[in-house]
Amino acid sequence: KINLPVIRQYVDYLVNEQNVKNVFVNGTTGEGLSLSIQERKQLAEEWMCQGKDKLDHVIIHVGALNLPECQELARHAAAIGADGIAVIAPFFFKPTNKDELVAFMQKVASEAPEVPFYYYHIPPLTGVKIRVEELLDGIKAQIPTFQGVKFSDTDLLDLAQCIHKNETGEFEFLYGVDEQLLGALALGANGAVGSTYNYLGRQTNLMLQAFAKPDFALAQQYQFLTGEFLNFVIKLGFGVAQTKAVMTSVSGIPMGPPRLPLVAASSEFIIKAKAKLDSIVWPNGD
Repeated sequence: KINLPVIRQYVDYLVNEQNVKNVFVNGTTGEGLSLSIQERKQLAEEWMCQGKDKLDHVIIHVGALNLPECQELARHAAAIGADGIAVIAPFFFKPTNKDELVAFMQKVASEAPEVPFYYYHIPPLTGVKIRVEELLDGIKAQIPTFQGVKFSDTDLLDLAQCIHKNETGEFEFLYGVDEQLLGALALGANGAVGSTYNYLGRQTNLMLQAFAKPDFALAQQYQFLTGEFLNFVIKLGFGVAQTKAVMTSVSGIPMGPPRLPLVAASSEFIIKAKAKLDSIVWPNGD
């Protein structure tokens, strides 16, 4: 069951310990698609409530397998003052081309006509591989609130073409593959959404600062060390359940087990992952 009271502590931890002031609620790491509509609303409300005057942006994922639920969640997000909404492509009956996907998104976005809208592109999980570059052509005419893309794919060619086309800078590209963030930044991504920022937010912010200076050698160090940790845990088997376990270990906040069909991380994984993370010496001396 969802644990609402812990979110206040979670917000304070992200802001004070990780220097993370923007959140993406009910996404993959939050198991949004494993929650009921009512649970998703409760979580969205709690994040908005606890994040007030502490968080800069709260983007709420409202994607679901059916259009009415997406629309209901979009209306709810608008009503509680969300800074943005995002939608994955439906992944049982899938859109097979750009026009089908845009038509679906338009029906969701129109229910929250004042709220910035993001497409959450995550083909490894949805199986919907429509290229974002193609999707962007003329999208503003059909979805006036279209703000950008949460781009959770390793296809940096597609990302590069999107950014190349975005000469006016009207769209935002938030990159979602943490171990490749520096490569995406070099191509012009202007933000990131990822699970490691729960517990490596401070280090990632330092990487962003190094990139902006620019001090590429320092930025590389941070990216390589994040990659070293992820490479280690991926070999052990790393998913949402294991991310919760790492976050619990680092923050001391009980993130709880995942919901079936996912199963909790093993104690062996937790011990090995913690030892690996503790062994990393970051450039800032941590």
